[in-house]
Formats: sequence, C-alpha cells, structure tokens
Amino acid sequence: MDREECLLTAGGAGPVPVSEEVPTVRGQIQPAQIIEALLFASDSPLSASRLAELAGLSSLSAVRLCIADLNDKYREAGLSFRIEEIARGYQMMTRPEYQPWLARLAKSQAQMRLSPAALETLSIIAYKQPIIRADIEAIRGVSCGEVVNRLREMGLVKIVGRAEIIGRPMLYGTTRKFLEVFGLADLDDLPPLETLAVHRPASPCVRDQPEPALQTLVPIGAGL
Repeated sequence: MDREECLLTAGGAGPVPVSEEVPTVRGQIQPAQIIEALLFASDSPLSASRLAELAGLSSLSAVRLCIADLNDKYREAGLSFRIEEIARGYQMMTRPEYQPWLARLAKSQAQMRLSPAALETLSIIAYKQPIIRADIEAIRGVSCGEVVNRLREMGLVKIVGRAEIIGRPMLYGTTRKFLEVFGLADLDDLPPLETLAVHRPASPCVRDQPEPALQTLVPIGAGL
C-alpha cells in the first residue's frame, strides 16, 4: 500500500480489510503496527475483540500486549498521544497535560452548543440514572422536556426502560457516545458527587442540586 492509499484510508474511507492487504507485506509489518493503523483510522473506540479480528491475532491478550508496547514507545519518544481504554474499547487520545489547548479547540466545537440547562440536565441524568423526567424537573425546579429531547437527538441520552410506578414513565440514562464525548472509560470515572459544589436555591421548595459536573470534563473531538 503506497502513501496515497494510506492517507485515503486515514481520511475516512475506513481501514482496508487486513485479510486483503496485509499478507502481501506480512514480513515487514508487525501486529502492533497494524493495531496502530486501525486505531489511527477509526473515529470511535475499537474493542479488543474487534482489533484481534481485524489484525488477525489469536487472542485478546495479544492485542493488549501490542497496545502496551505501543504506549511504551510513545512515552519513550515523548509523543503527545497514547492509546486509552474508552467506552469498553481502545482509542488514540491526546495526553492529559495538553488539556488546556484541547479545551480551547473543544469549546467552540462542543461546549458552546451545550447550554447551561443542557449541561445541568445531562449531569443529573449521568449521576442519578436511571431517572424519570419528573425527578429531573424536581431537582432542577423547571420543566426540562425539550432539553431531554435535545440530549436524545444528540445521542448523549437514551430511554433505558420504564419505571414501575403509576403511569410507568420512561427512565433515562446516558449512552456510549456520552462516554466517548467526555473521555470516560465508564461511569465510575465521573468526578465524585461529594466533591462538587452545591448550589442552594432561594426557594425551600426546590431540592439542593450539584453544579453541572460535566463542566469539569473536556469533550474529546465531540463535534456537537
């Protein structure tokens, strides 16, 4: 595969099937390099099983060893990125120390399109899921039907079931895309709720609520 073909692949056409291309250069390309190319070309996390299938590896442990080897090389070379485990898969990510510059880029692409109301609603759903809309509105003190629908349209929130109460209202939770956008491996990576500042509204009829926790997280290439 020449340089032009590689660039076309990385530019959005998707990885070329390994079974068709790799055998002709198998003696020159190592499994770790194949995994590196696959992750570079993918715009979403790839699971260990999917990487093993595409790279022609026999076990998941072989994939993890290749990823560890690549990360060691990136660290020794002082590169600005590494391979991280995100949303039950692997993806190339920039290192945390570059966060201030990435935040500037992401702000115009993602955070500016998430209004304070949307961020607050998303935070409540993330921490309280599964949760019905009435409970979200009780915490926020305002109607949030349109905001929830917008978050669903953006793929950050989904219906996860129905509550076993009168009327059986829908339960909401976050999606895999939510984890990808905010760079989380799983929900356990959310900032601890007890460490967040608490906003105390003037009216005693509205329960205390955390400030939007997700403002502390920087979406990675969200494009929202």
